[in-house]
Amino acid sequence: MSIKRSIPVVKHIIRDSDLVTRQDIRPVDLNWVVNLIEDRFSCNLVDRHLHALKRVVKHYQFGFPIKDLVQVFKILNLCAEKVKDQDAYIQPICEILKLCGLPFLKKKSSDESNFAQVVSESISQMGYLLRVPSAEVRLQICDSIMRLYSKESPKQEIEEYYPTSKSYNMQMIEESAVVETLVMGLTLVGNQPKVKLRIIQTLQCLSRSSAMNCNLMLNALAANKICRILNDPDPSGQLLFCLSDVLWNLLEQASKQELVKQLSDFECIYAMKEAFLNQMVNGHSNSDRQLRNDLLVITTNLAEHPMIPLIETGFTKLLIMFAVFPEVKSHNPLVQGLKISSNHEDFEMKKIFFNLLVALTNDLASVQLLSEGGALLALFHYVQPNENPGIRDWSPAQYEELQLHALATLISVAPVMVDDYMKCQGNTRLLLLLDWCVSQDPYYGKGNSFHAAGGRGSKKAQMCYCLRLLRSMASLGEELINQNLLDQGIISQLLDILKIMINSSEKETKINLDVQTDILIILSSICENDIHRKELFGAFGVDILANLLKIDPNKFYSGKGHNKLILATVDCIWCCIVGCYTAEDSFLEMGGIFLLLDLLEASSKRMHGLILGTLLELCDNPKTTSHINVWRGKHDSTAASLLLHLWREEEKEMRVKRDEHGRILDAKKPLLGITQDAYGTITLPSNRLCPTVIDLAENSRVKIYSIFCKLGFEDLPGLSAHDYVTLAIVHGYLDFMVGCIWNEVEKELKQESVHPVAADLDSMHIILKHYENLSRQIAHYQTDILENQEKQDTYDEQKMYSEIQHNHKQREMFKKSRQEYVARTSNYETLKKAKKDQEQGIELSKVKKKDLSLIIHKTEIAGLHTTGFWGRLVSIQSTPKELLGGPFSPVNLMTKEMCRDGPAMKNGDTGSKLKGSSCSVSVK
Repeated sequence: MSIKRSIPVVKHIIRDSDLVTRQDIRPVDLNWVVNLIEDRFSCNLVDRHLHALKRVVKHYQFGFPIKDLVQVFKILNLCAEKVKDQDAYIQPICEILKLCGLPFLKKKSSDESNFAQVVSESISQMGYLLRVPSAEVRLQICDSIMRLYSKESPKQEIEEYYPTSKSYNMQMIEESAVVETLVMGLTLVGNQPKVKLRIIQTLQCLSRSSAMNCNLMLNALAANKICRILNDPDPSGQLLFCLSDVLWNLLEQASKQELVKQLSDFECIYAMKEAFLNQMVNGHSNSDRQLRNDLLVITTNLAEHPMIPLIETGFTKLLIMFAVFPEVKSHNPLVQGLKISSNHEDFEMKKIFFNLLVALTNDLASVQLLSEGGALLALFHYVQPNENPGIRDWSPAQYEELQLHALATLISVAPVMVDDYMKCQGNTRLLLLLDWCVSQDPYYGKGNSFHAAGGRGSKKAQMCYCLRLLRSMASLGEELINQNLLDQGIISQLLDILKIMINSSEKETKINLDVQTDILIILSSICENDIHRKELFGAFGVDILANLLKIDPNKFYSGKGHNKLILATVDCIWCCIVGCYTAEDSFLEMGGIFLLLDLLEASSKRMHGLILGTLLELCDNPKTTSHINVWRGKHDSTAASLLLHLWREEEKEMRVKRDEHGRILDAKKPLLGITQDAYGTITLPSNRLCPTVIDLAENSRVKIYSIFCKLGFEDLPGLSAHDYVTLAIVHGYLDFMVGCIWNEVEKELKQESVHPVAADLDSMHIILKHYENLSRQIAHYQTDILENQEKQDTYDEQKMYSEIQHNHKQREMFKKSRQEYVARTSNYETLKKAKKDQEQGIELSKVKKKDLSLIIHKTEIAGLHTTGFWGRLVSIQSTPKELLGGPFSPVNLMTKEMCRDGPAMKNGDTGSKLKGSSCSVSVK
């Protein structure tokens, strides 16, 4: 009997691939993967290792959490050890490293700081994986580091994790010092050009904006190693570009001292020389010319340091030969077929060569090579009027820029090559160019370069740099150069230009102010210490300086250069006027002293020393003191008051011990400031000046004292009691300084444990006591001045109070008089009483004893009810005979009339007219 069995129907078949997929979905335990790889029972199960690593890559496809980085890099190091025996690990290593290039993941913001050390050590471990002998792994390491450093992090959330910021990643890479590992890894990839290029590109990326990375690279001798591989074979043609960029980054951001130390190697400079020469001779494309210019800029920066063996390797001579080509012809085969066109890269190369010539002047050994190579002759090729720019190889704008750049280069190069300058007739060339600059020939400057600022549409830029070069040469003090300039009439030429600039409508522009300043400095350098040249400066130059002194003091801080101009003006007065009596008299006649004192009152402290020194020198002229005494400043202040105010300001800055009234507080140190006193006394060699003597040059007190010695210390106008207190200190300044020096001598002897003999010690104590007593006497004198002033103030106050009392009394009397007047006009009885009192007063004032021979007329008008006095008219009706001989007699009156009318009447006619006459006289 057969039994039927039912077979269940399976609707879904589970395959092995499904089992694998479900296993992949499960979370990955990194510790289990580590144990799987390093356990001695499973260490050889390669397939299981690869499967586990594949799961790790898939699970962390968005990046590794910060907390898992320790296990991740432990897995990478274990796999790296197995690569030696099994190449199958290379692919998973590369995939994991690729994930390391993604931003790390954090759950909380605090994870960044809490796991900072873990992250930096993990990145450092990534660099150490360069030891894996696989080009694929090394390339992936470089790519991951560059991506982590430069790529912005996504903002979105990834499964409750947030990516770390780009700035955090950059900081961790810097702290990991992985760049040191990359630099050292260059020695491992000598036979792998592609990997070497990728490492250099990574260093290029990391050094672009990080000074820390650049200094870490130098710690691994990056500069030396990079220079040595400049000429290595490169199929891609990109290696030299990247190397030059890395060197440029190191020059800009790393330690210059360490960089120069690493490059002070013959092999490095030889490699750089070969690379530059190859690009100079064989480079024809635009990119080759750019690379040539980059190498030239790097060389220019290195040429500033004499430690770099450019001369010893022959690089300097080669560079000078290329720099002066084609202005100076050469038979060297390297330049025979060389062609410099007007394209932008060759134009930039020419300007870089000009900068190189300036850099070479820092090494005196290079100056001889510059002379032999004709550097000045090549530069003076551009110092000529730019009249026909079309015939040259350069465009007008390019030639103008090269011309100005050449002049700027000569400012630094010509002063160290004076003999070559004179051989090239530099003065003549510059004066001819200056004539062209002020001529009316039409020329429109392009103004495209840095040196042409302010000169667009004119020749002002050429004039500015021409004068600046003349200033550099004249300031050397070489008599040969200055006499040559004088013989060619430079004084009159410069004064004419200065007059044009002052009268120009654009005289307030920065370039015009710079031109005026340079002219004044040139004139000062030429005329100083030579009376004949000061006479050539003449009244015309004095008039120009007087006009320049009238600059508004409010413009000193405009930023355009007014401060430099006024300083140069005062210096020019000192050098071109002082010492020549005719020029000094002209300056005084034009009110120069008044202008200097106005400037002294309005200027800042930094200018006081120069102005006071000029005034002091002018005081040797006997006419100067009267001008100083006549001057009046703001609030009607005098010159003496102004000088004493400057003295007080100087002592306030030095923190000299004074009370609120300016009296001396420390009799032993009447002039010493608190800072100087704290500095103490230092033993100096015999050829060094002591601090007290140095103090004479560091402040203006000695100049103020010397001016008062010229003006005198008595009968000075416009001084207050406070000024007299300060004047007492100024008067004793010389004695105080001598006392300070003796104090320093005593302190220095004590410090050196030197014991003078008894006689010398007693003499020194007597001297010190004398100067101390002198300080106390002046302090007492100051107290007397203040007490007298206080008494005078009290007297003036009392006098003013008395005057106020008198005024109040007069007001009261006027008020009372007014009230009486109102009462008289309002009340008749009061008026009658006042009239009676008035009459009684008149009677009492009359003479009691009367002369009977005199006729007394009444002066009252009867019936008049008023207290006012009557008019001054007196009416006389008749004159008695007794009074005919008096002054009012008809005879005398007629005699006077006859004197007026002349001798027409006779005596008889006169007598007939006088008979029985009477007269009425009104007297006013």
